[in-house]
Amino acid sequence: MAIKVDELDRRIIALLQQDGRMSNVDIAREVGVTEATIRKRMDKLLSQETIKVVGIPNPAKVGYPIETIILLQVDLLRYSQVAQALAEKAPVRSVKLTTGEYDIVFEAVFAEEQEIFRFLTDEIASIPGVRKTATSHVLRQVKSTYEWALPGEKMPQVLVVDDDPDFVEVIRSVLKTEGYEVLSASSGDEALRLMRVARPDLVILDVMMRGVLDGVRASQEIRQDKALSRVPILMVSSIAGSDYAGMFPTDEYLPVDNFISKPIDPSQLLREVERLLHGS
Repeated sequence: MAIKVDELDRRIIALLQQDGRMSNVDIAREVGVTEATIRKRMDKLLSQETIKVVGIPNPAKVGYPIETIILLQVDLLRYSQVAQALAEKAPVRSVKLTTGEYDIVFEAVFAEEQEIFRFLTDEIASIPGVRKTATSHVLRQVKSTYEWALPGEKMPQVLVVDDDPDFVEVIRSVLKTEGYEVLSASSGDEALRLMRVARPDLVILDVMMRGVLDGVRASQEIRQDKALSRVPILMVSSIAGSDYAGMFPTDEYLPVDNFISKPIDPSQLLREVERLLHGS
């Protein structure tokens, strides 16, 4: 089960990746919270094994400039035994069990070229179960495992459907300030095509586009599509104050989660988006 990390956790981890010896006080100053908060977060991150703060030797700096990746085909009945034997070898830095043509991939470091030949012929060849090897020299390492940045939390994706480009840009701007990903479409048909590919988390849907009730028709098709029927729909329109108000169906026949009249107050929009996405 994945452990949930929030933005503060990510910022702490990023700072420790830059300097693993950074104190709690310095981290707190950088992120703008109290030292006690950082201490609690660090205890949690370490106890849950979300992070491990260790010293990583640089092989080239300590006399082992040759990095080699070695791939093995092994007898599957000896899979675990071979992997454990490799892990105990002094030159070996990492061991991974893999799928594909080769069963095990490991990385080893050496001081001189001739050590590789001796390692392969004496130590690897003597491990029962090894059937085939392949080697590759690392010419240059562009990125190390400890430089991997924890991806940011994926924000919900909102589809804004309206034939007024100015309205779409205003709504896009409001939603993006809160971190939402925003897609757009200018008609009900375009929205349906996009939804079947992108699968947004919420739809903000105008009523009058290519037809007076284009949005109503689109909402009905969304509800009838098993793959899309659970996507919340927030309908927005100025139809209530127009000559077409009498054509607008009553709430009983309107297959949407809520309706907001234009012009829309940004704070009201954000509250409604949050409610529909998270059920709050």
